[in-house]
Amino acid sequence: MATVKALLEVKEKGFWTVIAETTAYDALQIMAEKDVGALLVVRGSKLLGIFTERDYSRKVALKGRSSRETPVGELMTTAVYCVTPEDTTEKCMAVMDGKRIRHLPVLENGHLVGLVSVRDVVRMIISEKEEKIKDLEHYISG
Repeated sequence: MATVKALLEVKEKGFWTVIAETTAYDALQIMAEKDVGALLVVRGSKLLGIFTERDYSRKVALKGRSSRETPVGELMTTAVYCVTPEDTTEKCMAVMDGKRIRHLPVLENGHLVGLVSVRDVVRMIISEKEEKIKDLEHYISG
């Protein structure tokens, strides 16, 4: 079983953060420029929440709010589920599936060190399975 640490080592580096006062519009621009579906909302080094495309669609677009005036601090999800570098990809998938979420911040000793998406986790699990299949084929063919 791969760990989150191993996943972070092979995925594209980095994650993007904003402050709570950032407007939804500016956050969406960042998300579009960086081609990501979520931004972590921080104050200094403290994780306050996560702002996702889902937050925007449900809390701005459907409620007739202005993305140019509404700060992400009013829209972000504050009940953020996190993992540690020692957690497994299977645990990530279980949390994501059970909580119906697509992103998990990674905290190490209370410090933000990464962000994993469901896509990252699925890729890692598939890679592990492919490697196991190759090993078994090699073992069988001798």
